[in-house]
Amino acid sequence: MKLFTRLFVCLLLASQCAAAGAKQKSPSGYHVIKQVKLGGEGGWDYLTFDPKGKRLFISRSTHVMVVDADTFAVVGDIPDTQGVHGVAFAEDAGKGYTSNGRANTVTVFDLKTLKVLKQIPVGQNPDTIIYDPASKRIFTMNGRSNDATAIDAATDTVAGTVALGGRPEFAVSDERGHVFVNLEDKSMVAEFDSRKLGDVLARWPIAPAEEPSGLAIDRKHARLFSTGANKTLAILNAETGKVVTTLPIGGGVDAAGFDPDAGLAFTSNGEGTLTVVHEDSPGKFTVLENVPTQRGARTMALDPKTHRVFLVTAEFGPPPAPTPERPRPRPSIVPGSFTLLILGRG
Repeated sequence: MKLFTRLFVCLLLASQCAAAGAKQKSPSGYHVIKQVKLGGEGGWDYLTFDPKGKRLFISRSTHVMVVDADTFAVVGDIPDTQGVHGVAFAEDAGKGYTSNGRANTVTVFDLKTLKVLKQIPVGQNPDTIIYDPASKRIFTMNGRSNDATAIDAATDTVAGTVALGGRPEFAVSDERGHVFVNLEDKSMVAEFDSRKLGDVLARWPIAPAEEPSGLAIDRKHARLFSTGANKTLAILNAETGKVVTTLPIGGGVDAAGFDPDAGLAFTSNGEGTLTVVHEDSPGKFTVLENVPTQRGARTMALDPKTHRVFLVTAEFGPPPAPTPERPRPRPSIVPGSFTLLILGRG
């Protein structure tokens, strides 16, 4: 009788532990697996993953912090990138490029040594920057001049400009000669030819999504993921511009990503969540969950090999007093609190 009782209790406890484990496991499997305090000076915007060098390039207002994606040690820095927003890589040319929003320039650097090679004048307030392998050009999306600057990666000279007819945010390439870019003030996605440049080929509304920032692409199925400021993700057919569906996402979104092998799309939300969306089919998508992250973690990078997602944020203090130039100042950043979040399924 005592043996039976002990056996029953053991089975009951095992069952309860298994149930608890099942409850703790998230629908997507994603959770924060590591936090690394990087510290350093400056705010932040985009972070970009270098798959060949296994490094993270993190924009820090006036410089770019370079972090080893395996050890998470700071391994380098690119100086004098005033108002830097993003980083792009032309790996076939062995070079990297930063978009310097306040300086209206692009910094060219050597990908191996990080040595600065050149400064290139571009449009006004260059924000997003990408590399298009089909044309072998770097493109900056210039927020104040409402255009895109094309730079020849072989010669590091300006090849031309595309008038976008709206304020550009993030952009992606289909790697077959077309670039897509969010027009934040128009609530549209624009398409242009990366080789011919010239006029915009199309402008597609993303309603009911509004004021898009982040943009990601599923190149295999020709799907665009455009993040709206009204907590709405618009998924478009990249060939026709038709909105396939819209889905709810977290608040304060800024960036998006797509993992082709896993069939997952992500949005990083400043409220402190990562929205994970599963591509059931090219016409059907499901929100799996909003994974808890940390307040302010609004930009992201993805390692498509390990399927890890990288976010950055910091701790915040009270905002400074309003001024005529800054009537709604952002909260202050606690010194030394800048942090890298690593999310994975492990």
